[in-house]
Amino acid sequence: MKQRTRGLGVIAVAALALASLVSCSSTTETSTGGTGGGSSPGSTAAGGSTGTTPSGSVPTVANPPEKITIAYQLIPNADLVVKNYGWLEEALPDTEIEWKQFDSGGSVNEAIVAGSVDFGLAGSSPVSRGLSNGIEYQVPWIHDVIGDAEALVVKSDTVTSFADLKGKKIATPFASTAHFSLLAALEENGIAESDVEIIDAEPADIYAAWTRGDIDGAYVWNPNLASMIAEGGTTLITSADLAEKGKTTYDLAVVSNEFASAHADVVTLWASLQDRAVQLYSSDQEAFATAVGSELNLSVDEVTPQLEDLVFLTAEEQIGADYLGGGLAANLYAAAQFNQELGEIDEVKPESAYQDAVNATFAEAVVG
Repeated sequence: MKQRTRGLGVIAVAALALASLVSCSSTTETSTGGTGGGSSPGSTAAGGSTGTTPSGSVPTVANPPEKITIAYQLIPNADLVVKNYGWLEEALPDTEIEWKQFDSGGSVNEAIVAGSVDFGLAGSSPVSRGLSNGIEYQVPWIHDVIGDAEALVVKSDTVTSFADLKGKKIATPFASTAHFSLLAALEENGIAESDVEIIDAEPADIYAAWTRGDIDGAYVWNPNLASMIAEGGTTLITSADLAEKGKTTYDLAVVSNEFASAHADVVTLWASLQDRAVQLYSSDQEAFATAVGSELNLSVDEVTPQLEDLVFLTAEEQIGADYLGGGLAANLYAAAQFNQELGEIDEVKPESAYQDAVNATFAEAVVG
């Protein structure tokens, strides 16, 4: 029998129910506009450059919506740059932009189901589950390819190998890419899931439990991962290691089908700003890191190593066969099959359902 506890052993985890309209209690922050408080590189609505970000025109939006709600996570990627510099707000001055912070992709899935957000950021495993469960959304953008930014970190005084995990308490956010990778790592190393007490908790709660000594390890992502390693944690395996074994994971953008259909030009605009941020990483890494650090309350020196643990792709790179052009859909289909084998979902949709959900149209429009 699977040993799983919710909230550090307090309540049992419930499966995602598409019929339920949740209140998204996992939201920990709501903000309108950028929070950087300083000048934005290349932040004019017409795409003008101040010299620190590539110039280029911003797509025109004929009839912008009154409001756009974006579910974001505290993950050090280009989404935080767009938020911090307020680029979307500048491009759509007559539209209210609401940024809602979530702690995991599972919570973002629930928010999409509830109709409370238009865009969201979720890992590839929760997206594969969402598509398998019939959530009406699509993937227009890859925020990053997860490498060493997610890992299984353990207390070195109690765990030195996978064999030592038996009987130990390992925390991870359920229905996340980290959860997917933890199960893949256990399977890869011959450890039954039932041999480990897997605890469901959000990243901030995981870090608190780690500092109290309540858990023996966790599969989690930056910035909490970096903090745990800095405090003496040992990395047992990373998502980069698993990628080499065919278990690649991504942080993906999702947009509801309803919004994408009604406001395709807004999705193209949004993708162009994500692309601008990725290009900023190449042209001025300090400006990129400054924006991300502002959102995470970290210094540039603290953020920079975390950025290096992720792979950022421009729009031109994303539309290639390895990503939005085919590879991502195959990855989502394979992830769904793996989740079904583990009993995480009841059924896998036909492969065409995952192919149809990956929409390269918006990134292609950015490339021109």
